Amino acid sequence: MKLLRRIIFTILTILIVADVAASYYLQRVALYNDSMPSSIDDAFRHLSRRGPFLAPWLDSIADGELLRDTFVLSSDGTRLHAYYLPASRPTRHTALLLHGYKGQALDMLHIGYLYHHCLGYNILLPDLRTHGQSEGTHIQMGWHDRLDALTWAEVGDAMFGGETWMVVHGISMGAATTMMLAGEATPSCVKAFVEDCGYTSVWDEFRIELRKRYGLPPFPVLHSSSLLCKLRYGWSFGEASALAQVAKCSKPMLFIHGDNDDFVPTWMATPLYEAMRGPKALWLAPGVAHADAFWTFPDEYTHRVAQFLCEEPLDP
Repeated sequence: MKLLRRIIFTILTILIVADVAASYYLQRVALYNDSMPSSIDDAFRHLSRRGPFLAPWLDSIADGELLRDTFVLSSDGTRLHAYYLPASRPTRHTALLLHGYKGQALDMLHIGYLYHHCLGYNILLPDLRTHGQSEGTHIQMGWHDRLDALTWAEVGDAMFGGETWMVVHGISMGAATTMMLAGEATPSCVKAFVEDCGYTSVWDEFRIELRKRYGLPPFPVLHSSSLLCKLRYGWSFGEASALAQVAKCSKPMLFIHGDNDDFVPTWMATPLYEAMRGPKALWLAPGVAHADAFWTFPDEYTHRVAQFLCEEPLDP
């Protein structure tokens, strides 16, 4: 009997140690950003290669050195960075653009083209925490980023003259941030949201990746990793829910998702859209993989965003 108890105790100890180690490993892989930010010149070259139609606009920005930096301190003292670009003509119409997972603000310049060049908006492009030039201890997956986005909305409103008409547009993790922000009491300047291929919750996204990458079920690793995240950083994977936040939103939101997305699966768009209470529209872009809707259908993407915002493109 004593031997059996020792065997059981040993097995349980091994399993607990293995679970804790796996939990730390999951956080290390998922929440640590070791990617290096690219320079403005490199980002411009990459975007021009991918979308040659962007090149004249990017060249004009580069030649005039028009893209500017700004930094703010968050409520917890974290130093956050963003780029901004005023419209070519004075306007209070402004777009706050939020990038994806392990990306940077410059990755959103193709959407910046849509708003700045095609619609005549001011644009503000933050680096989310632990991305680009922004500080941070770990990737927030949109949850605490939503509070930073609130700060950036207020900064953008003041920067572009006050009483702005602002749309928040995010892609992937930036889209999740957009939806998580939408459930908060947003400033009156924030009028609408566009989310492109955002996930329902961090729990759902990690559950899918855990199964796809490692062939593992959620229990016990995802549960213990979520608890570890709560203990270390103050939030859990389950509470970081775009779905719950969208259900509290009454301002207009356009949902975009590729119907061939296997990273943030296409099915996530349906519950998100159905949970939304306010004015809304949904576009499932045919044959499009993750975060590729604009690159695949730039004209239609621009038209759908402009139509949703009741704008007439200056240069479709």
